[in-house]
Amino acid sequence: MKKHLSILVLLVVVCAFGRANACTGITLTTKNNEVVAARTIEWAYTEIGSRYTIVPRGYVQRSFVPGGAKEGMEFAARYGYVGLAVEQAEFVVEGVNEAGLSAGLFYFPSYGEYPAYDKSKNSTTISDFQLVSWILGNFKSVDEVKQAMKTVRVTAIDPRSSTVHWRVIDPSGKQIVIEIVSQEVKIHDNPIGVLTNSPSFDWHLTNLNNYINLFTGAAPNKTMGSLALSPIGGGSGLLGIPGDMTPPSRFVRAAFFQTAAPKLATTTETVLQAFHILNNFDIPVGIQFADGQSVADIPSATQWTVATDLKNRKIYYRTMFNSEIRYFDLAEIDFAKVKYQSELLDKTKQQPLRKVEIKR
Repeated sequence: MKKHLSILVLLVVVCAFGRANACTGITLTTKNNEVVAARTIEWAYTEIGSRYTIVPRGYVQRSFVPGGAKEGMEFAARYGYVGLAVEQAEFVVEGVNEAGLSAGLFYFPSYGEYPAYDKSKNSTTISDFQLVSWILGNFKSVDEVKQAMKTVRVTAIDPRSSTVHWRVIDPSGKQIVIEIVSQEVKIHDNPIGVLTNSPSFDWHLTNLNNYINLFTGAAPNKTMGSLALSPIGGGSGLLGIPGDMTPPSRFVRAAFFQTAAPKLATTTETVLQAFHILNNFDIPVGIQFADGQSVADIPSATQWTVATDLKNRKIYYRTMFNSEIRYFDLAEIDFAKVKYQSELLDKTKQQPLRKVEIKR
């Protein structure tokens, strides 16, 4: 346990310095307004022990507090859920529950500030890396989460670590972003369905005003003096869209790619569409390191991508080790009987390859 906690603390401390904190979230809807939430998670320095966790109804957890002891708030799951976790089963950073509520954690370095840890308030104190588990286990709507956030104090396991913020979506399409700034909980309605990292969510929305000149399709032909000009290729209406991997640039790209996506008939088609869109946000591991630095021995900084069908309670994922899309169907899980379980997403850490046999 202490080994896992030290790895996690290293992860969030390094992210506090603005490196590798490159999570990108989008939200798509079908023609019938069924919701699909999708996101990536990045970490360029080592494998983060990604695993799935299945939590039955009634399962009781206790939160970690600074120093790593399990002395914080105790909470039981009213709803069963399936989540993807990092390093250990308790640290679910993305998931969906049997009521169709989706929740996820995104890094938020340098701009957040949690309340000072107060041991006398341990009964209401929960670690930031366990807030997703508490939300998924106890609520079925965004409105319930808004009210419940008034009852808890969020803390970091290590005070040196980066802060995080959270995205919560319910099947109606209502969506919020939870941020803790200057020790106060701030809950933003999310009208666009996109989330990345720092700065604060409201800053990102304001920043979109800098890109109202962008449009889908091709730019029109024009003349410059006697010279006739025309687009060189498709998508010239998006010339000038930022292409770097900083959170503001990814937010802008995600907003435009998501808005341009056609509404499809089914959630399955929309899930696949989400994976295609998020291909644009895969981060090659090498660009996270300056010249002369040793590059981590992993195939990608984007360690996994996930898409969740909220209506049908299905959560799909692929990883840096295996691009096959795998999924859990929560409708097939009896959360009154299933046992608590957690397993690595990839037991074989090598992309499967299949030779195509030629007819002779």
